[in-house]
Amino acid sequence: MTMRSAAISTDALSQDREGGFVLVAALWILVSLAGLAGALSAYLVSTVQRLSLDDARVRSGALASAGLELAAFKLMATPKLQRPPAGAFSFRLDHAQVSVAFRSEAGRIDLNHAPKQMLANLFAALGARADRSNEYAERIIGWRTPSAENAADPERELYRTAGMDYTPRGASFVNVEELRLVLKIPPALVDQAMPFVTVFSGRREIDPLEAAPEVVAALPGMTQDVLKSFLEQRAGLRREARSLASALGAARVGTTLEVGDAFRVGITIAFDAGRRAAVEAVILLGDSDEPYRILSWRDDVASPVMLRSSGKAL
Repeated sequence: MTMRSAAISTDALSQDREGGFVLVAALWILVSLAGLAGALSAYLVSTVQRLSLDDARVRSGALASAGLELAAFKLMATPKLQRPPAGAFSFRLDHAQVSVAFRSEAGRIDLNHAPKQMLANLFAALGARADRSNEYAERIIGWRTPSAENAADPERELYRTAGMDYTPRGASFVNVEELRLVLKIPPALVDQAMPFVTVFSGRREIDPLEAAPEVVAALPGMTQDVLKSFLEQRAGLRREARSLASALGAARVGTTLEVGDAFRVGITIAFDAGRRAAVEAVILLGDSDEPYRILSWRDDVASPVMLRSSGKAL
């Protein structure tokens, strides 16, 4: 082999090595770019999903607000004495079917105004023993009763003795969830009571023509026979005092036929693409200056708590 041939072979080998290094570097660059592209793709997909979810939430909120506005309009457009205690309607908007149902809060027991016997009867109707039911009712009365100035407060002492790190509010319940804080009432019983209580009706009485059977059963003076007879005939009863007195007898004392201004509105939204949403709100009807106020709003409820007079979901 000549010197020239050896030089050519060495140059060729050097070029092959350099070419190999370049190829490896190029491959690493391609792998890195592929990784970056994958990360960018994942980021874009995640961003699109988040934007889509946010858009769905915005649309759900807008549709729920539209349903609430229409419910308030239907109620306000009717003279107060002729206002329906309950109703339902539906409409299509923005590629979705919106179903709206409303019912007067007078069909629920107000934790701030109901007499002790009505509260105790509700717990008894839900399965609690009579003595325990009376105690639970006493604790609710104690929670909402203002403390006497410059005097010992037995109710507060009960909470301290029980080792609680809080004491009774000594004022009205601001939310039904406060019932969970009332001493000695079992959480499971509170869960059972939630569909039947409110803090928005503002009255001692309940509307038996719209209330669930458990609420009607809570009326002071109610008996099992009267309850059974009333529930069987109330669908055909006229909304008048004479008919109600005849059907309820002594239990008529704890009732009212006034619809009131507070309504619970349940809104269910079914999008054409398959997504569903549900909202439950309580509104207080006002006047022309302020047609209504929202007292409570719950998003994405499993099922809006709207009870028919039969006690079934509306």
